[in-house]
Amino acid sequence: MLSFSRPRPGVMGLRAPAWAAVALSLATIPGLAQPLPEATATLPIAAVPAALVLTTLRQAFDAAWARQPEAASATQYRNAAQGRQSIANGWTPEPPALELATKTDRWQRDEGSAELELGIAVPLWLPGERSRVQALAQAEFDALDTRQAAARLRLAGALREAWWQLQRAQLDIAQAQARLSSAAQLAADVARRVKAGELARADQHQADGAVAAAEAELAESQAQRAMHEQTLRTLVAQPVGAQSEAPEGSWVEASASAQAADHPALREAQARLQVAERAQQLAAAQTRANPELTVATTRERGVRGENYARTLTLGVRIPLGSSGVRQSRAALAAAELLVAQSQLELERLRVAGEVGSAQARLTGARTVAIAAERRATLARETQAFIGKAFRAGEIDLPNRLRVELEAADAERQSALARLNIHQALSALHQALGLLPQ
Repeated sequence: MLSFSRPRPGVMGLRAPAWAAVALSLATIPGLAQPLPEATATLPIAAVPAALVLTTLRQAFDAAWARQPEAASATQYRNAAQGRQSIANGWTPEPPALELATKTDRWQRDEGSAELELGIAVPLWLPGERSRVQALAQAEFDALDTRQAAARLRLAGALREAWWQLQRAQLDIAQAQARLSSAAQLAADVARRVKAGELARADQHQADGAVAAAEAELAESQAQRAMHEQTLRTLVAQPVGAQSEAPEGSWVEASASAQAADHPALREAQARLQVAERAQQLAAAQTRANPELTVATTRERGVRGENYARTLTLGVRIPLGSSGVRQSRAALAAAELLVAQSQLELERLRVAGEVGSAQARLTGARTVAIAAERRATLARETQAFIGKAFRAGEIDLPNRLRVELEAADAERQSALARLNIHQALSALHQALGLLPQ
C-alpha cells in the first residue's frame, strides 16, 4: 500500500539516503562516450530477505526463464527428437509384423486336412529414403537449441521493456521528491516573510499551491511505479531490487555486424529452413508406400494319418503407383520450404533494420544527454541567482516559481536523457540478440 502526507514547511526532505544518491548521480553525466550499465534502478523492497531479492537484470532474467513453458518442456522435446533419430537409424522404416494363419477342414469334410503358416513381414526403405529420414531427424534435433535461444531472446525483450519502464517511474519519483523538497523549503521561506510582513498572503497561497502540485506529481509517480513493479514481478515472480552494474564494454557496438550474423532469430529461421529442405527432400523420395519382404514357414498335411510337410515361402510386396496422400504431402513440403525461405529473408531485413535503428538511437541519446546536461547546469545557476534576488526582495514570487519550475524540468530532462542512454544501449543489446549479462 502506498501512502504519503503533506510535508511541513522547512522539514520536508528526501525520504531515504538512496533517493539523494539517485538524484545526484542522475544530475551529472560523466563519460558519455563510454557504454553505460544496463540496469541502474533502486526499487523499494520491504520485509523481504536479501537472499530472495533479485538485484540484477541477469538474475531477473534467469528467474523469469525458469517459469517459461519452453524451459519446462525442453527435456521432453529433446527426448522426442532423440526418439526420432533412433527410428531413422533403424534398419527398417517400421517395425516388422508377425503373421500367423491356420487352415483346417474340420467344419466341412473333417478328413484331417490342416495347415499352419507362421511368417514375418519386414518393411523396406525406398531408394534414398533412409538417408533423408536421418537428415531430417538431425535437422529437427539441431533446431531445438535455436528455438530455445529465440524464446530466451523474446523473453529478454519483454523483461527489458518492463525493467526500463520501472526505472523510468523510479526516476520520476526521485525527481518528484526533489521538487517537493524544494517547494517545501520555498513555502517555509515565504511563510516566514509573510509573517514578517514582507510578502502578501496571496504569495503564501501560491507557494502552498506549488507544494500541493509537487505532492500530486509524487503520488502519480508512485502509482506508476507500483503498476510497473507489478508487471515486472509477474514475469519473475520474485521481488526485484536493481543495483548498478559494471559497463558491458564498447565491443558490442564495434562488432555489431558480426553479432547480428549470429542473432538467435536468424539462427531459428535458418534452422526452420533446413528442416523444410530436409522434409521436402524426404517427400520427393517417398513416392509410394514402402515395399515389404515376407518370410514364412508352412506346416501342412492333406488327410488324417499323413505326415506333416514343411515349406518355406519368400516373397516381396511392391506397391504400384502413388496415392493422393503422398502427392499432397509433397506439395505441402514444397510450400513450407517457400515459406521458410521467405521468412529467413524477412528476418534478415528485420534484424538489420533493428540494429541500425538501435545504433542511431544510442548516438542520438548521447547527443541529447550532453545538451540536456548543459541546460540543467544553466538552470541551476539561474535558480541560484534568482533565489538570492528573491531573498533580497529584488524579484517577486511568480518569477521565482517560474524559475523553479524551469530548473526542475531541466533536471528531469537531464536525468531522463541519461536514463535514455542506458535504455538505448539495452535496446542495442536486444537488437544484436544479446541476453542480459
